[in-house]
Amino acid sequence: MNNQSSPPRWIFWLVFLGLAIGGATLLTPRVSLWFEEWATSFGEFVPERTGPSPVLPLVNVPAAERYEQLLEIANNHSDRYAVGQARYLLAIDASAEDNPEQALIWLDNLERKLPVLAPYIWLKRGQAQGLLGETNEAITSWQTIADQYPGTPYAGEALYRLGQASESSEYWDQAIVEFPTHPLTHQLVRERLLVDLDNVDLLKFLATYDSGTWETRAIRDRLVAEFSNKLSPEDWAVIGAGYWDSWEYGKAAEAYQNAPKTAESLYRQARGYHIDKQLPRARELYQQLIDEFPGASDTGLGLRRYASISEPELALTLFDLAIADFPEQAAAALEEKGELLQQRNRFQAKQTFEKLLADYSDSEPAAVYRWQRAQAYAEQGNFSKAWEWARYVATANPDSPLAPKAIFWVGKWASRLNQTEAATVAFNKILSNYPESYYAWRAATMLGWREVGNFATVGRLQPDIVTPEQTVIPPAGSDVFRELYQLGQYPDAWLLFEAEIALKPELTVAEEFTDGLRLLQRQRYLQGINQIWNLNSRESQEDQAAWQKLRQSIFYWQGLFPLPYQSAVEQWSRQYSLNPLLVAALMRQESRFEKNIESSAGAVGLMQILPTTAAWVASQVPITDYSLRNPEDNMVLGTWYLDYTHREYQNNSMLAIASYNAGPGNVASWLERYSLHDLDEFVEDIPFPETQNYVETVFGNYWNYLRIYNPQIAKRLQEHAAELSSQTPE
Repeated sequence: MNNQSSPPRWIFWLVFLGLAIGGATLLTPRVSLWFEEWATSFGEFVPERTGPSPVLPLVNVPAAERYEQLLEIANNHSDRYAVGQARYLLAIDASAEDNPEQALIWLDNLERKLPVLAPYIWLKRGQAQGLLGETNEAITSWQTIADQYPGTPYAGEALYRLGQASESSEYWDQAIVEFPTHPLTHQLVRERLLVDLDNVDLLKFLATYDSGTWETRAIRDRLVAEFSNKLSPEDWAVIGAGYWDSWEYGKAAEAYQNAPKTAESLYRQARGYHIDKQLPRARELYQQLIDEFPGASDTGLGLRRYASISEPELALTLFDLAIADFPEQAAAALEEKGELLQQRNRFQAKQTFEKLLADYSDSEPAAVYRWQRAQAYAEQGNFSKAWEWARYVATANPDSPLAPKAIFWVGKWASRLNQTEAATVAFNKILSNYPESYYAWRAATMLGWREVGNFATVGRLQPDIVTPEQTVIPPAGSDVFRELYQLGQYPDAWLLFEAEIALKPELTVAEEFTDGLRLLQRQRYLQGINQIWNLNSRESQEDQAAWQKLRQSIFYWQGLFPLPYQSAVEQWSRQYSLNPLLVAALMRQESRFEKNIESSAGAVGLMQILPTTAAWVASQVPITDYSLRNPEDNMVLGTWYLDYTHREYQNNSMLAIASYNAGPGNVASWLERYSLHDLDEFVEDIPFPETQNYVETVFGNYWNYLRIYNPQIAKRLQEHAAELSSQTPE
């Protein structure tokens, strides 16, 4: 509270009433600000929100177009919270227009009127003062943040600014010690490395505290190649974890050799060599893990991995150890043991699978076994039995990824048995219960939804695409983050959120999802999409409930299926009469929208084009000067080639997409071996698991893009769900 003694209350209200009667709306912004400063100096004045803010509809409007409206709100609106928001945006716009003096006027005393953003008001004040050459004043503003908000991300940013302005190393030294996880601290360390390239302590700092970025991959490699003799066992553990988290498993295995010996480090070392196909070394380390850490959870998974590369008799022994001692691995071990016994024609296979169904009926391995049984009966032409086993998947394993597939084939087999009503029920169930799945699209085609396209028509459709504006506030983060976000201050908001979560050892579902959105905003699409997708692997009931709730929001699906490069996708899709959402779906699968990504086979860029293919396509387009890492060039070549594959297969998009992945030679051989009478069966018959999954994933992506960004399909799905709900008896 302010310690000044207040004047008699009647004087305050008399002056206030006089100003109001005299036409306070005519006050200039500066006088208006002065009056509020005088009024609030007698005590804390924290304006309350009185309803939806009139400022929020203006946050994404260009500065020149919103100026008059913000000015009116700032000077005359009755909602004092909205007044503070308007003044903050006016200050931001003034700074952006190189008018720091006006920005300072709007920021003057604003921390009293918009206290939630007080640290950022001081930050912007310092930046405006710096632009005016008032270095000492800027230092004072930033020092105020460091003094008033110690230990917070705001103080971390203030120290970074102080180091820049003062040219004194003490502020940056302080930031490194007190805020090692702050992203601006990582930036200042990188700046120091520019003048001290071989500073091992700085390299180790980034490997420890900034391990998740692409830039740190090169730093890990340097530490291993040039400074291995200066690394402690703990340093090696950090480097190994960094390699592991970035999917460089062979390098992780090498690093963990020098790390402290734990169950996790031994498992990762063994698994890294396993993935790297150094199997003798992997077997040796799996055995060491079992001998030295017999009760560790990593050992349970290690037993199964070890069994997969062992001789049959040893594998059976390893499976039995996993089943007996590690309940979380028992179901998977039973299924894998049963398959091994079945391959060797052992009579115990049946008993093993029966135990799996009896003891772990609701597990994913049980769903896999049930589906395999359904497929086996279908191949024999016994559709009644196939139907029966597929129904078990739907009823006993409704959360399995196999459930929508099983229900879809229940519908297909019901149709073959002339059970039309049962087939319709099955297809409707998929649309209701699994609307995000590839099989929901296939079900919609079976129900006659012509506007969604089928394998023969989808490639040339031109659906409307509507991308909603950013209006939903992410579900996690501090009040300051949320206020910055809703005011459209996205760079500041995301930098703050990154600093906030860096302080936490474990993230909630909401925090991890919000961080996925941050990664997407930073154009780190691969990491962002994967992070959001991996929320489904959370194990606790609380986390699963939070994830299920999150999935009810369109915001979640927009994060999982972002639409970057939209204008270019639409332009080049139209150029070749391709469905733009199918192009986006393929791009998402090929590269996760990472423009510089390169596959092990040498395919490059958004649509993953081989240089040899690119050279041939370029001669057809024609184009002479191109780069596969340039998004526009990559799309020009990729969409031409996708159009070419459609023309080659008479616009059959399933064959065109399969050819894009596996090549025309493989598709030609499949066409000789398998019938096109039932295209769903053809997909099931594709002998390359990668291509079969590719086809289903691309069309699943397409369906999700359609239901998220096409208003007609979104509306139809809502109406369909409402209609089915009204038909269901209570």
